[in-house]
Amino acid sequence: MDNERIREICLAMPHTAETLNWGHVLVYWVGDRAIGGKMFALTNADGGEDVVLSFHCGAERYHELLENEGICPAPHLARAFWVALERWGALKPREIEEELRRAHALIYEKLPKKTKAVLALPEKERARLIREQKKLLAARGGN
Repeated sequence: MDNERIREICLAMPHTAETLNWGHVLVYWVGDRAIGGKMFALTNADGGEDVVLSFHCGAERYHELLENEGICPAPHLARAFWVALERWGALKPREIEEELRRAHALIYEKLPKKTKAVLALPEKERARLIREQKKLLAARGGN
């Protein structure tokens, strides 16, 4: 497992967007952040950190996952039930994929109704709305 495989898995899920934040962190979002999307997974693009992958796991899985060697509370996100893999071998590739799918589903369920309504729009209409929202945010000086 590596960053490219994580990218393939995440971007194959519905309504997933990707951004590069903090200089070196690939952030995977359910829905574009411009329309209220929320992140569900993070990887370090340069591989230079103490963790290789962080993801939301929910309260039910949080403590269970922490029992695995090589999995720790995610820095800055642990209180929101995120865990971090210290190395790729902390979980089997199939398990990582399952956890990412679960993270995506959990975050999708938490999205505001307004965001879910935008995601339900036809592709072209949704893309146009996201472009317009990004322009508005840029005009206000935000990302």
